[in-house]
Amino acid sequence: MRRAVSIALALFATFAALPTSAQTIDRIKETGELRLGFRTDAAPLSYLGEGNQPRGYTPMLCARVAELLAIDLDLDDLTANFIPVTTENRFEKVANGEIDLLCGAATITIERRAQVDFSLPVFVDGTAVLMPIEAERDLSELEGKSIGVRSGTTTQEILTNSLEAAELSAEIIGFEDHEAGLAALENGEISAYFGDQSILYGLFYRSDMSERFAISDNTLTVEKQGLALRRGDADFRLAVDRALSHLYSNGTVEQTFADNFAGAQPGLALQALFLIAPELP
Repeated sequence: MRRAVSIALALFATFAALPTSAQTIDRIKETGELRLGFRTDAAPLSYLGEGNQPRGYTPMLCARVAELLAIDLDLDDLTANFIPVTTENRFEKVANGEIDLLCGAATITIERRAQVDFSLPVFVDGTAVLMPIEAERDLSELEGKSIGVRSGTTTQEILTNSLEAAELSAEIIGFEDHEAGLAALENGEISAYFGDQSILYGLFYRSDMSERFAISDNTLTVEKQGLALRRGDADFRLAVDRALSHLYSNGTVEQTFADNFAGAQPGLALQALFLIAPELP
């Protein structure tokens, strides 16, 4: 029996934090609501699209997860409310119970797992660099130059560590959003802009930069991304992982990639994830 799942966008809703003893599944059954956080500025993974609606790879996956959760929890009606989050507050909102599942571009790290838990990996990304097309795309070329990155991201940490490991001196400038970073690159204020390869591609192909700039084929890292949820809630994580495993097995995850990365081919790491992520029932 197919369950009804309604999708809504809560732009300015404020929610009371759940008590730490409350379990997510109990609240979902009681309220008939699943609260999904999403990044508004991380296209094509997660962004605010036309009609102020959540769009992108991970929100689409979360919408399908919601459908399967309704079946798993035997709910005739389940409302999936999408709630915008920022890079600064996304994990805090998961930890304090304001959102049940973070459907953005979230790299799984040990440090973050001290604050939140993660689902099965849903994507593999890596730190890449956008530079003038005539520039040598090698870290050594950045010695003494100014380079940009989005503030408050793992990319900023990775870039700092990579420069230290290579014993290079460059000024790292943090930007509040990717658009500001790209504008600085176009204006010559910085010599290169670093970000997740997926996000750089999304920004690149929506702009008129292709004749003057290029994105590196190689990445500094290989980063697994997952859906973040509250720590210590094993039943909810199991339900989410069960849904994701089903979506991997029936080809939905791979199709969702094709729908959101038009014309792009998954890299070797992502191809491997499509094969190994499903778990036996």
